[in-house]
Amino acid sequence: MVSSSNYVEPSSELNLREIPGSYGLPFFGPIKDRYDYFYNQGKDEFFKSRIKKYNSTVFRTNMPPGPFISSDPRVVAVLDSKSFTILFDNKKVEKKNILDGTYMPSLSFFGGYRVCAFLDTNESEHHVLKSFFITFLANSHKKFIPYLRTGLSELFENLEHDISDKKSADFNKNCDHMAFDFVFRLVTGSNPSDTKLKAKGPATVDTWLALQLAPLGTAGLKYVPNFIDDIIHTVRLPFFVIKSGYKKLYNAVYDSASSLLDDAEKLGLKRDEACHNLVFLAAFNAFGGMKVLFPSLIKWIASGGESLHRRLADEIRSVVKEEGDVTFSALEKMPMTKSAVYETLRIDPPVPFQYAKAREDLVLESHDGAFQIKKGETIFGYQPLATKDPKVFENPEEFVADRFVGEGERLIKYVYWSNARETESPSSDNKQCPAKDLVVLCCRLMLVELFLRYDTFTAETGQVALGASVTITSLSKTT
Repeated sequence: MVSSSNYVEPSSELNLREIPGSYGLPFFGPIKDRYDYFYNQGKDEFFKSRIKKYNSTVFRTNMPPGPFISSDPRVVAVLDSKSFTILFDNKKVEKKNILDGTYMPSLSFFGGYRVCAFLDTNESEHHVLKSFFITFLANSHKKFIPYLRTGLSELFENLEHDISDKKSADFNKNCDHMAFDFVFRLVTGSNPSDTKLKAKGPATVDTWLALQLAPLGTAGLKYVPNFIDDIIHTVRLPFFVIKSGYKKLYNAVYDSASSLLDDAEKLGLKRDEACHNLVFLAAFNAFGGMKVLFPSLIKWIASGGESLHRRLADEIRSVVKEEGDVTFSALEKMPMTKSAVYETLRIDPPVPFQYAKAREDLVLESHDGAFQIKKGETIFGYQPLATKDPKVFENPEEFVADRFVGEGERLIKYVYWSNARETESPSSDNKQCPAKDLVVLCCRLMLVELFLRYDTFTAETGQVALGASVTITSLSKTT
């Protein structure tokens, strides 16, 4: 075990090894791997058992969905902290049409356009769209804190009301409405309730996301036989199910974000293409990410119990008292709060999968070996293993809220949730999440608002298709 404060990258002088693993027989091999992945073993055991079998964190396997959706399910899996970073090297790998891995949804879900997330960095349209997003976020930074604090205030009031009325509160449901309202208002300047969406935004986006991502997951219904559940991995689900809902969502953004769309046209983008990209940014990237991340954050903070809550509350309250308000400057003076957010992103990254294709023949390095990958081969990374690498992090399976405080701060570069190292910044030339800093800010604000209001809280947690489910059972108000 390497101490969390003294890890040093190993020498790059590694012997070239043949990549272990097998794809099995055509057609049948991918189906066997799919059943192991979803039903026989589950995701984590699927990968861990193969690491043990091959004595390597780099190996060949098939990734779902496979037949009949994927034209080629074969990948080279990279499952340690070092090998995973090949996925960020845009000179060596490309990200064209590979956001969802070996499967791509119909373009009907995006108005017929390949939105920015499906574009490679070498495509000129990527540069224009990513620049558009980054400029928009930079121009909106003064709205981040007041908009989100307003939403969080309403969230906690709703949670209190539900606990008073029903003895518990569904955090996921309440948080989804808060997150959607925040994102929609940030992008358009309007409240969704003032549009034809009314309160249906979260449900509309949930359906839109589910239809795209269903082949990559499982319904997980206890009494449904595996061969029935497996049908969702064999057919693309049709867009027409959500066509009218998506149109309402698109029209709400189109009508409300006119000034932002004017800016897009000045950059040479078609107005409808820019709008479909904004919908994707807001609904898939932002809301979809928050839908997974916020419950995860509360789950892990709840697991720390009253002692962790006391430490966070003391830090947050003393800094806010000193600064006089919740500001960007104040947030930077809360190392424990910041660390707790990074630890959540490390142990439970909201986007667990990364894919890329080799632009050229290349040599990939893990901690223990070097491997040759041929041009065009698909590289796959399962992030929860890469960011719980025992050769980098001490007690990697344990949530350590202050892991990144003091000397531990230098380990932040091994947090990869944003499709890059956390120490790097989004640009028009990379595939890092353009809202990376906003996401971290939102999580820190969530904790700040929570512990300005409450001394401690309790929650029951479970699993749903897209992550953690959280039911708040008590909120102890600060005295």
